[in-house]
Amino acid sequence: MASSSVPSSQPARPPRPNLVFRHLRGSRSPAEFAAAVRRAAREIGERVSCDARYVHRVEAGEIRCPNYAYERVFLHMFPGRTLTDLGFAPRSSVRGRRTRAAGDQPAARPENPANATSETSGACEPYETHDRYDTYDEYDPHDHEESDVLRRAFMTGGGATVAAALSPYGLAPEASAAQRPVRRAGTSDACALEEAVRRIRVLDDRHGADGLYRRAAAPLRAAYALLDAGATRQRTADRLYAGAGELAISVGWLAHDSGRFDDARSHYAEALATARVTGDAGLEAHAFCNMAFLARDAGRPREAVRAAQAAQRAARPLGSPRLMSLLALREAGGWAGLADRTGCEQALIRAQAYFDRGPAEADPEWMTFYGEAELEGLEAQCWSTLGDWTRAARHARRAAELQDPHFTRNIALYTAELADDLARGGRPEEAAQAGMRALDLLGEVQSSRVRSMLSGTSRVLLPHRRTSGVSQFLDRHASLPRMV
Repeated sequence: MASSSVPSSQPARPPRPNLVFRHLRGSRSPAEFAAAVRRAAREIGERVSCDARYVHRVEAGEIRCPNYAYERVFLHMFPGRTLTDLGFAPRSSVRGRRTRAAGDQPAARPENPANATSETSGACEPYETHDRYDTYDEYDPHDHEESDVLRRAFMTGGGATVAAALSPYGLAPEASAAQRPVRRAGTSDACALEEAVRRIRVLDDRHGADGLYRRAAAPLRAAYALLDAGATRQRTADRLYAGAGELAISVGWLAHDSGRFDDARSHYAEALATARVTGDAGLEAHAFCNMAFLARDAGRPREAVRAAQAAQRAARPLGSPRLMSLLALREAGGWAGLADRTGCEQALIRAQAYFDRGPAEADPEWMTFYGEAELEGLEAQCWSTLGDWTRAARHARRAAELQDPHFTRNIALYTAELADDLARGGRPEEAAQAGMRALDLLGEVQSSRVRSMLSGTSRVLLPHRRTSGVSQFLDRHASLPRMV
C-alpha cells in the first residue's frame, strides 16, 4: 500500500505528542505496555502484534488515530473512555479517510471469516500517521495482523500465504520479482521493509523458524534491490539501510535457529557490513549480539566472547541498560563454553545489574522479547553448559513460568531446557513431565533447536525407561515426524 500523496503546497505539520497515552502507560516500559495490549486483545478475540515501536509512535503523535482493531483493544483496556479521552484525534478529523457517523461504535468483526481478507478482520481499517522523515505518510504498519488462516497455513506449509505475509506492500515474495528493476525508493518502501521485519519476528515468536526461513529470503533480496535503486531522500535512505540490516539479522536468526549456521553467519556478516557502511551503532551492536550467540551454538566460545564484547563497545553510547544486559549474557555464554566459571559469573552479575536499571526509551525495538523470562532462560543455559544442573533447572523453570504466552517458541525452548537439565541432574520423572509439556508445544512451534534438545533429553532418559512417565515420553518423542 503506497503512501497517499499530499500536495507540495501543504506545509508539513510536526506531530503532537500524545501525553495522555504516555501518562496511561505509567511506569511500564514500552515493551511491557505492548505486551499488556496484546493480552487485552486476546481477551476480546482480537489479534494485534503491538510492540515497543508502536507504543513509541503513538506517544510521539505519529499515529493520530488507531485502526479499528486497536481502537477496540484500547477501549477494552480503558473502559468508559473514548479515543479522544486517550489522546487521539477524532477519526472524522483525520485527513483523507473514511469516517463513521458520530457515535458509531467500532466496526464489528464479520460473522463469516470467509468474507474477510486473509488478515484479521477489522485490522485493515487505516489510520493516518505523520512520518518523522518525510512530509506525510498514511501507511499503517500494524494494519495487517496475523489471522487464524495465516497461522494454519504456516503450520501446514502454506507457502504462498506465508510469502505474502512476509512481503507486505510491495516487498517481492518471489526472487524473480526482487530482480526486476526498481524505481527510486520512498517512504512507503521503508515502511514496508520495517513491517517485513516485524512480521518475521511475530511469526518466529509464535511458531519457530523452520517453516519460515526459505520464505524470508526473498524479501531480503527485495530489500537490497531497493538499496541499489537509491532513495528519494537521505533520511529515507537511512531507514532503508537500517531496515535492510535488521531484515538480514532476522533472516540470519531464522537460519541460525533452524540449524543452518553457515547461512546465518553470512546474513549476520551482511548486516554488520551494512551497519559499518552507514555508521549505525545500534545495528552494529545487534549484528555482533547475534554473531556471539551463533558462535556459542557453533562451538566457538572464544569468538562468542569477543563478539559480545564488540557488541558492548558499540552499544555503550546508546543509553540502553537492557541492551547492555543482554550483551553481557551473550558474553557469559561464551565464558561458560570456555569452562571459565569466574568469567561467566562476573558477566552474569553485570547482566543482572544492567537489567535492574529497568527499561529505557533508548531500548531497541527488536528487544521486545527480552524480559525477565529471557534473562532467566539465558542464565539457565550458562549453568547447564557449566554442568550445574540443579541451578540450571531452577532458572529454566522460572523462565518458562515468567514468559509471556505470546512467545510460544520461547516457552517451548525453556521447557525443553528444563527437561534436559532435570534429566542430566538425575530427576528422570520430572524431566519426562517437562518433556511432555514441550512436546505439546511442538503442535504450535517448528524449531530445530527445541527438537534437538528433546532428542538429547530422550537419550539421557533411555536408561530410566521403567521410571514413571519416562516410557510415555520416549514413545511419544520417537513418534514425532521427521523434519524435512
